[in-house]
Amino acid sequence: MRVVGGRHRGRRLVAPPGEAVRPTSDRAREALFNILSHGEFAAAGLPFADENMLDAFAGTGALGIEALSRGAARAAFIETDRIALGTLRRNLAALDEEDSADIIFGDATRPPRATYPCALAFLDPPYRSGLAEPALAALTEMGWLAPRALAVVEVAANEAFSPPHEFTMIEVRKYGAAKLIFLLREGGSR
Repeated sequence: MRVVGGRHRGRRLVAPPGEAVRPTSDRAREALFNILSHGEFAAAGLPFADENMLDAFAGTGALGIEALSRGAARAAFIETDRIALGTLRRNLAALDEEDSADIIFGDATRPPRATYPCALAFLDPPYRSGLAEPALAALTEMGWLAPRALAVVEVAANEAFSPPHEFTMIEVRKYGAAKLIFLLREGGSR
């Protein structure tokens, strides 16, 4: 697994052994950031350039690290698995990104009050867990998502997903076993 773009492009990321963590594939991550960097998203400016972002169900931190590599100002990582947290810390240290990151040991469905709002959020819960919807609602309620924030949710390709009422689904893409759902928090367009 590698960082696919930005100043850390090509740098290796480590993942813990076993199946507790399922990192987003390089292919899906590259497609995700191509979508964010081009077309309608880029027309209004990158949704993460010089902005705060959130990586919920962070695992290795690959999504948040990719955003930092491509210009995000700061990244918050929420994760419950202690082994994954150790791996995340090692990945951030290897890239000298510790000062740009806030690591929160906790449950994304019951997050603490936000220390700052984020313009972009990634939610990559375990497939078929049913955690995406409650986590998105809880993160919004606790102030993690700024008005007009873009949220990208990754679920299994055949998994159902219904966004909370304050979000509008703007795009859905499938990549192998993964489905990426792009949502805009209501309150204006990007």
